Amino acid sequence: MANRFILNELSYFGPGARKELPGVVERLGFKKALVVTDKGLIKFGVAKMVTDVLDEAKIPYEIFDEVIPNPTVTNVQNGVAACKKAQADFIVAIGGGSSMDTAKGIGIIINNPEFADVVSLEGVAPTKKKTLPIIALPTTAGTAAETTINYVIIDEKRQAKMVCVDPNDIPCCAIVDAELMYSLPKATTAATGMDAMTHAIEGLITKGAWELSDMFEIKAIEMIWKYLPIAVNEPSNPVGRNGMAVAQYVAGMAFSNVGLGVDHGMAHPMSALHNIPHGTACAFLLPTVMRFNMPVAKAKYVDIAKACGVYKEGMTVDEAAEAACNAIQDLSDRVGIPRHLSDLGIYEKDIPALAEQAINDVCTPGNPRDVTKEDIIALYTSLL
Repeated sequence: MANRFILNELSYFGPGARKELPGVVERLGFKKALVVTDKGLIKFGVAKMVTDVLDEAKIPYEIFDEVIPNPTVTNVQNGVAACKKAQADFIVAIGGGSSMDTAKGIGIIINNPEFADVVSLEGVAPTKKKTLPIIALPTTAGTAAETTINYVIIDEKRQAKMVCVDPNDIPCCAIVDAELMYSLPKATTAATGMDAMTHAIEGLITKGAWELSDMFEIKAIEMIWKYLPIAVNEPSNPVGRNGMAVAQYVAGMAFSNVGLGVDHGMAHPMSALHNIPHGTACAFLLPTVMRFNMPVAKAKYVDIAKACGVYKEGMTVDEAAEAACNAIQDLSDRVGIPRHLSDLGIYEKDIPALAEQAINDVCTPGNPRDVTKEDIIALYTSLL
């Protein structure tokens, strides 16, 4: 069996990297952009840091700022209408995973109109054409949506998250500018950063992992362990912000190609049914899911312990695996991730509906340890 690896055609990194945007537009011959973002980023001037670059270069654009956390089918369809009205030939996505996921849905449907219902994109969609070109500028260090072939949209009718996997949706260019992340609130920095850690750990131990993906994920774990506390506690420190900006991208390069596991499978219904931010849900579940997977992932946990600097010479595999789990719980606690479902407004009565969606989630089969619905119920229950 062949292992496939898909990456962006072009990426730029570093504080101020957004200034490369006009050169990309000129080189690729684009004429007019649809800027896809959210009202919060408009209000706080983050989107303006990018649109100022477009204005200075006299690149025409129109703004679609109706992106919401956990974007919906309707959200995407409204964006498609806005893109057609603007007669845009490319998209500039500014934001976290929600903006980029919305942009991917818009771009795919513009060039593959037979999927205009959006729900038909769930799973591995048989699209024929690449998305309308997307230039993605992340404002959070977590989802790595700027370099993945995945996007997630909520189907309002079913109250379920649709995970869409499509090589045709990857942005043609990622511009990872840490300056766009300096104003990110502490809690969001923590949750999105731990989401990146979840990507790295699940990508390392998933059934599809192999040597090339392992190389990226181990480096991402090392970087997140080092830089996330700095980014959380010193939000204007360029070392922490840029370190996390690069680390989450490195994690995304790999997990996009090898898959995830039951942590994401359980997190998705928490967002769909209870509107919990995706990063918070993934971060919340990570220490518990790590312990569930320990029996089959011990060897990889030794790598995690070493990446976090908690491995000591002479440790047994079991001791190193325990140290790895303890280290991730410690990091989660240090950056303020909640420990109980009740802290998130989720209670025992909610668990059956969550478990039903989680066992059917596209990410769950990639888990290294086979999981049943009863296992998922037990995992949720342990977190009450």
